[in-house]
Amino acid sequence: MELFTDVALLSRIQFALVVIFHFCFVPLSIGLGLIMAINETRYYKTRDPKDEAATRFWVKIFTTTFAIGVATGITMEFSFGTNWADYSRFVGDIFGAPLAAEALLAFFLESVFLGIVLFGRAKVSPKFYMISSWLVWFGSCLSALWILIANSWMQTPAGAELAADGSKAVITDFFAAAFNPTTLPRYSHTVLALLVLGAFVAIALSAWYMHKNKHQHFAEKTMKTGVVVAIVATGCLFISAHSSAVVVAEEQPSKIAMMEGHYETGTLPLYAVGIVDEENQETIAPFALPGFTSWLASGDFNKEYPGLKDLAAENPELNLDEMPVNLVFQSYHLMVALFGMIALAIILAAVVAFKKNGKLGSKKWVQWILILSPLFPFLAIQSGWVTAEVGRQPYVVYPSVSGPEGVSLLTNDAISQSVSAPELIVTILLFLVVYLFLAVAWVRLIGRFIKEGPVLAEAHAAKKAEKAAEKASDKAVVEAAAADAADKKKEA
Repeated sequence: MELFTDVALLSRIQFALVVIFHFCFVPLSIGLGLIMAINETRYYKTRDPKDEAATRFWVKIFTTTFAIGVATGITMEFSFGTNWADYSRFVGDIFGAPLAAEALLAFFLESVFLGIVLFGRAKVSPKFYMISSWLVWFGSCLSALWILIANSWMQTPAGAELAADGSKAVITDFFAAAFNPTTLPRYSHTVLALLVLGAFVAIALSAWYMHKNKHQHFAEKTMKTGVVVAIVATGCLFISAHSSAVVVAEEQPSKIAMMEGHYETGTLPLYAVGIVDEENQETIAPFALPGFTSWLASGDFNKEYPGLKDLAAENPELNLDEMPVNLVFQSYHLMVALFGMIALAIILAAVVAFKKNGKLGSKKWVQWILILSPLFPFLAIQSGWVTAEVGRQPYVVYPSVSGPEGVSLLTNDAISQSVSAPELIVTILLFLVVYLFLAVAWVRLIGRFIKEGPVLAEAHAAKKAEKAAEKASDKAVVEAAAADAADKKKEA
């Protein structure tokens, strides 16, 4: 079968597996980092033991998630030098600076202050501890900025030129490369989406404790925090989504055409649902609003955009038979549906339910909707990345409209020439086994934290003392048994 012999396809599958698993934890760590910092600020102001229990709870959730995210992120960067060696050679001069800055500035900042959050509560002042929690979150956001600078350059190259021998891109202007046309729109859009996810996790945990009739003080305060963050972040997300889509329409003509199943040059209609018939090169939808996507992207209902057929005729590197148009179309519209309708409906349901009586009461169906609500932004985030990454195929470095002449790289030309299909299959299986182990470990730890809930400091200390006493007792029993056995041996 071609799947087991195509090195390029297997390399893409392996990297997709690594990135998807890594990006299960990055959104949670950034989204929950804000919730943790808000709770720590509340405790700094109130000095209420219940608020201390809440912030300790969120520190445990955040730290566990952050640790898995770091481990899987390192694996992802190793892939650049193994499976994607030719890609690394091409972009090395560009990527060196942002990746180094991410490690030295963002990751260092985040790790140092996370150490204070974990071990310094009794060793630093309450104000410094509270500031440290915000710096941990700021560090995670700064880390995301440098990574998205690198990723955005792949979408819309800038500040570089092709080397004389054509083997690599050479940086000519760092700031132009860093702040290329898509960096800021994509960064704001991504971070806001992650904050929405963190807010929905807070809402879900609140609904769960209300459903179980446990930790009511924590549930009510966390519900308020989650709803407010979700409303603000979602409102801003619509603005950033528009900005991001406008840049895609201006810079990446084949991607916007794939997103809308646009084969013939003309105005872009707006679809709610549909399917792309790739064989007959047409989009089938029950209804469409003619020109509405053109208006959203340019402010002009009559603005025409090139279709995939004309783009392929002008660029022989675009093969319509191999382009995954339907996948990009479906992932894009799924993202819009999840964020645009479902997320908004759930936020409204949370506001209405919470405002009525201070808790969700006996409305079990509302409780379960909110408990399951994080699935919607999570799936929307993953769908958005599928749209962004698959939508630029067949390129790994896309030849954007404003990009430097000749600075582009086909995906099939980016893979390592020394990696074989059997090696890739083995590593994919090994990744599946290791990642399954990490996923189970994370779920078990998070499940234990949620089951235990926010524990007051006194109760936490008493529980630690009880465990220490049990260990001491067990040790005494073992030592007594060993001494008894020694005495019997001497008697014998």
